[in-house]
Amino acid sequence: MGHKHSKHKKRLSRIVRLLGRLRPFALPVTHRHNGVELFQEGQQFFKSLFDAIRSAEQTLLLEYYLIHDDHVGAELALELGAAASRGVRVKLIYDYIGCLDTPSSYFKGLARQGIKLLPFNIPSFKRGVYWFDKRDHRKMTIIDGRLAFLGGFNIGDEYAGYVAGKQNFRDLGFSIRGAAVGELEAIFHETWDCERGKCDRYRAVEEQPHAGSKQGNAAVNIISGGPHQRRSIIREAFLVNIASAAEEILIATPYFVPGPRIIRSLLRAVRRGVRVKLLLPARSDVPLFLLLGRSSYATLLRGGVEIFELDREILHAKVMLIDEERTVIGSANLDQRSFHRNYEINCLVNNVPFGGQIRTLLMAEITMAHPVELDVHERRGPMVRMMERVISLFGWFL
Repeated sequence: MGHKHSKHKKRLSRIVRLLGRLRPFALPVTHRHNGVELFQEGQQFFKSLFDAIRSAEQTLLLEYYLIHDDHVGAELALELGAAASRGVRVKLIYDYIGCLDTPSSYFKGLARQGIKLLPFNIPSFKRGVYWFDKRDHRKMTIIDGRLAFLGGFNIGDEYAGYVAGKQNFRDLGFSIRGAAVGELEAIFHETWDCERGKCDRYRAVEEQPHAGSKQGNAAVNIISGGPHQRRSIIREAFLVNIASAAEEILIATPYFVPGPRIIRSLLRAVRRGVRVKLLLPARSDVPLFLLLGRSSYATLLRGGVEIFELDREILHAKVMLIDEERTVIGSANLDQRSFHRNYEINCLVNNVPFGGQIRTLLMAEITMAHPVELDVHERRGPMVRMMERVISLFGWFL
């Protein structure tokens, strides 16, 4: 008991020290008494999402990086059109580059039904070359300001399990009911207004303990990141939580380009006795990321980090679990693009039952995944090593 108390005391001191790094920013507000629900499969997620859209009475706010004109995309269009026809105000932000392959007729069809659309970051030299590379990578739906759906799911058949076996994406989603939804709504409106050139100064959200009834027992912090920030809040949140771990860190991420600060933080965690397990993809929709991610394997494996690769589906879930109780989950990958060039939404969910669900799921995936052994990894050929070195030169731009 005394040993555990000592570990938690050390963890608290590390958190306080690391929070000092965030002082230039407004510290994230803790919204208490939220209800959170985990969706472990795509079909379950989309069924709940579309059911909730059907229940909307006043507003529907959606923000997605990618929307396909396929079975799932058509169902979304149908439900949004039905909502608009019954008087619900519907707004949709979609990333212009992310949806480049989606026919313009899809969005014109939505507009004809009264849905207000905003393509994010249409390429324009007026905004400079710097802005050409920015993406809205968020995945979020907010219903009547009371219920939000988030996670890694884009709108597409591969996320719902409708495509051939190994081409499906293994992803996670979740919903929130409670005071945290108000902050998500404010972030959506800020993005909408800024993209239309009417950006006001950011107003920090304050906790409103008496606003609304208690929806559950989860404390939730919203972590909103973007290229407008002087330093990456998304990365700092990962670092603070890694440094707070006393016993175990479990991470699943599809695009692993963590950079030296995250790698050092993981290795320090192992040295202080924390078990660290990474679930990474064996296959990817962006194969270059596999080479780039594997270039850091040797350093991590030598330092005691355990690495597992998932092959049965394409890993797309983005989640980190600390000590079976604190979950960082949302749209952000452990890569430089999510840290510095994408608009992202992560949530820190402090709730033991939710964390228990995440741990059960991740450990089941790890059990079925392929463990990466240092001696086998070191036997990869000289051509592979050369490609890793070449690609690492461009890692920041991927």
